[in-house]
Amino acid sequence: MKSNQLLFSRRRNRVRTGISKRAKGRFRLSVFRSGRHIYAQVIDDSEGRTLAAASSLDKDMRSKGNINPGMDVAGAVGKLIASRAKDAGINKVVFDRGAYLYHGRVRALADAAREAGLSF
Repeated sequence: MKSNQLLFSRRRNRVRTGISKRAKGRFRLSVFRSGRHIYAQVIDDSEGRTLAAASSLDKDMRSKGNINPGMDVAGAVGKLIASRAKDAGINKVVFDRGAYLYHGRVRALADAAREAGLSF
């Protein structure tokens, strides 16, 4: 039986391969979620640089009291990453869900980022 880490990395690589085929020069909005927090980054793959980042650990999020995991925190992180990306001059990205299902916190982050003006 294969380990969960191996299966996870295979899913992530499969998703990223599809993204690289569809990207057409756009930046990548990558999502990572742990048991307690959620993180998002806008990445320029051609240069290997992070252009904007947001997480549930940011000072902006902690000052609002949003530190517990959940859909509302993921939505707030989605709005925050969209505003930071717009400040950096980025309007179109490709969504990279990693190996996670497009469900729950990942979907809440994506929907909030779309509502805040990011298109993908």
